[in-house]
Amino acid sequence: MKSMLSLALAGAMALSLMACSAQNGGSVGGQTDSEAQNSDTRETVTITSLNASKEAAELEVPYDPQRIAVLDMASLDILDALGVGDRVVGTATTSMDYLQDYIHDDIANLGTIKEADLEAVMACEPDVIFIGGRFSSSYDALSEIAPVVYLATDTELGVVESVRQNAMTIASMFGLEEKVDELMAGFDARITALQAVSEGQTAIVGMCTSGSFNVLGNDGRCSLIGVEVGFENIGVDANIDTSTHGNEASFEFIVEKAPEYIFVMDRDAAIGTDGAQLAQDIMENELVMGTDAYQNGHLIYLAHPAVWYTAEGGVTALDIMLQDLESELLGS
Repeated sequence: MKSMLSLALAGAMALSLMACSAQNGGSVGGQTDSEAQNSDTRETVTITSLNASKEAAELEVPYDPQRIAVLDMASLDILDALGVGDRVVGTATTSMDYLQDYIHDDIANLGTIKEADLEAVMACEPDVIFIGGRFSSSYDALSEIAPVVYLATDTELGVVESVRQNAMTIASMFGLEEKVDELMAGFDARITALQAVSEGQTAIVGMCTSGSFNVLGNDGRCSLIGVEVGFENIGVDANIDTSTHGNEASFEFIVEKAPEYIFVMDRDAAIGTDGAQLAQDIMENELVMGTDAYQNGHLIYLAHPAVWYTAEGGVTALDIMLQDLESELLGS
């Protein structure tokens, strides 16, 4: 009955528009016939995103979607930057200050960035759903509700180029491609300025978690430091998978490697672990404090660990990550 009523209303509106067109000398909504023909009337658009197997694949999604569910903070960040955040009808919870406008009673709580409430996702009747890597195993279940756009950071491309490409993918769903260059303006120059400091410099990059120090490679979190900014990451063998939580290392290992810089991300602070030992308390021991890196003021704690750990891939997140490095390396 509801669908019949909708069809009837649609037909009435169409007749009304045709009548207005005749009365206005062939214009619809103030447009001439030629302008109306040139208007974008696409109902869908084909984009490239990842599938359940984490492989790039073509995906047909609604063009200019009006109801958006988001389970990935990087995608929410990009949607916000593009100015279409008012379409978000449900999102996972987040502690990010710059995304708090999306955490209120008018937007459905869809769970966390690790575990979605599928019933809540279905109830908000989205036209499209955005996910990140943590939800790859839920791809098929979510696809039963709406098309799933799965975007991620490609460490071979680098964080900056990944953000650019993902922003362009999302922008193409709304016809906002021209905004992407504006959003990405200045990032390349900031990377170049940081490269002037990193040239010829070695580093160990890692994170503190559960009282231990885990080294990170260039294949996952914090890869920005080694890939784009250009520090020679000497912490791990290139063949070791460190993309998730890194590889636990002893402090003797740090002494042996003798890096010129040590970068530390505090995972426990990032996820709000109660009673966790602070990164400074873990790192500032007799062994580490005896290294040249520490003595030269090159033991660097990333100031916004939650952004590095849970939100990498967004436009604002990239800005904050670069600020963390600039404040320590450039004094700005």
